[in-house]
Amino acid sequence: MAGVASGHAQTAARPGSTPPAAANLIELNSASRDDLMTLDGIGEVRADAIIRARPFRVKGELVERRLIPESLYDRINDKVYARPPPAPAPTPGMRPNPVPQPSTPPRR
Repeated sequence: MAGVASGHAQTAARPGSTPPAAANLIELNSASRDDLMTLDGIGEVRADAIIRARPFRVKGELVERRLIPESLYDRINDKVYARPPPAPAPTPGMRPNPVPQPSTPPRR
């Protein structure tokens, strides 16, 4: 087991080397129309729909938002990923919104 782990570490340590699967993955939030169209089953119309629907938190949103059918998702699932957009940074000097307190009913 240790020999396998050290062999993998040596492969990862080579400069400029990336695992074959990671090298070909398409990131849904930043891919160009042409990049998306390299995926089997994604043509101009679906590529445009994916771009309009950005950002994606997870790649499964392609099916949840009905952009592609589940059968197509099963074919491209291992070729795409979604990197969630970064959360907006808080503006200096701004305080978070206070938590609303429940109002008490008027006494009669």
